[in-house]
Amino acid sequence: MLVEDHQTMLWGLQTLVDAERPRMAVVGTARSCAEALAGAAQLLPDVILLDLDLAGVSTVEFLPELLANGVSRALVLTAAHDPELLDLAVRRGARGILHKEVTAEQVIKAIAKIHGGELWFDAGTMERVFGQMLGWCRALRPDPPAEKHAALTARERAIVSAAVEHSGSANHEVARRLFISEHTLRNHLSSIYRKLDVPNRLGMYVYAIRHGLVQPQPDQAARHHQRLNGH
Repeated sequence: MLVEDHQTMLWGLQTLVDAERPRMAVVGTARSCAEALAGAAQLLPDVILLDLDLAGVSTVEFLPELLANGVSRALVLTAAHDPELLDLAVRRGARGILHKEVTAEQVIKAIAKIHGGELWFDAGTMERVFGQMLGWCRALRPDPPAEKHAALTARERAIVSAAVEHSGSANHEVARRLFISEHTLRNHLSSIYRKLDVPNRLGMYVYAIRHGLVQPQPDQAARHHQRLNGH
């Protein structure tokens, strides 16, 4: 789904993506926040390519709500270069950031990567965002990690393990692998986030790896390293 308030840009993106049929196609478009939210809820698009500025309204503000369907992954396309704004978009759920000066080929490649469960960030963004997360992981005091880990139930530990193992999968896919409903998974995740003092699944992943809560297999670690580097 495309979210862009400039008609010419929207047309260009739709033409670009639809030219890739049957590999990918535009299932819907939106030019306002309201249209975007309605489209995401009704169409359940695999990838939402969105501008950060819709007629002066920041889409960062409603990004979590836009992704609430548990299926869609967000790829930001923006002319903005403000690190704080871009980092906030990542923390609120964006899986990738594209600047509007990129080539058409890069747009298509980024959409494909995001659809495949990977990330699309430049090195600077990755260094800032993950550096911040690792920083607050190191600063978690006075409650030591051991006490946080002890607060997790056996079921919650299994969910952390599954979420890390399938870090590129949406919530409904993780729930299916665990043979539970997505609603039940979300309840467990909320409890885990609270106990570990992390903001989301990405934060949980960083915490779990850094503090040894989960030990990824070598091939899994390699794949994740590739994702972080845009390969």
